[in-house]
Amino acid sequence: MKISEIFYSIQGEGVLVGMPSVFIRTSGCNLRCEWCDTPYTSWNPEGESLSVEEILERVRTFPASHVVVTGGEPMIAPRVVALTSALRQAGLHITVETAGTVYEPVSCDLMSISPKLANSTPHTREQGRWAAQHERLRYQPEVLRRLISEFPYQLKFVVASRGDVEEIQNVRAEIGADPERVILMPEGTEREILAERSCWLAEICKNTGYRYSPRLHIDIWGDRRGV
Repeated sequence: MKISEIFYSIQGEGVLVGMPSVFIRTSGCNLRCEWCDTPYTSWNPEGESLSVEEILERVRTFPASHVVVTGGEPMIAPRVVALTSALRQAGLHITVETAGTVYEPVSCDLMSISPKLANSTPHTREQGRWAAQHERLRYQPEVLRRLISEFPYQLKFVVASRGDVEEIQNVRAEIGADPERVILMPEGTEREILAERSCWLAEICKNTGYRYSPRLHIDIWGDRRGV
């Protein structure tokens, strides 16, 4: 498997926010989000080839009971099923972070699904060659329905503007997701932008009943890699 990084930190988003966790970041993605905060796994994928055994050996060096398999898009990573099975056998709580465009029968205690909204589609001239593929793949309702029916899940949405909420409402209704499992978090990699967007996003959550999530890792460390 091509692995971008393995590091020990705290979960910054979602229902497990604050939980010390080992992050296994796979490299490679079938999407190209304009605002991707890990371009080294998508636009310019980098990493080293590791076996499942080598990954597990590194994970065991950290004093954690939770592990997060993320990306990129981990569901397209070769041997992801074998990796999650090995993590399960090691007695770890497994979160898989995915855009929900691909299904694999992974071992998973929390399927953390982040469907990509229209705000994610690249549109600059340099990014344009990816736009058609991204737009075609970014929303797969059949895959989303299967994931939320087979796994404990949370549905996380990155919100860049107030207008995104109508699209979120439509997605939730189409796939039949539980509103209490819908989590909204502000888009951005700078503390000031996140603080401004958090104010009006919190009000939206109060009005819709959705859960608000901070991006705690950015609040603490900023846009730094591997923390």
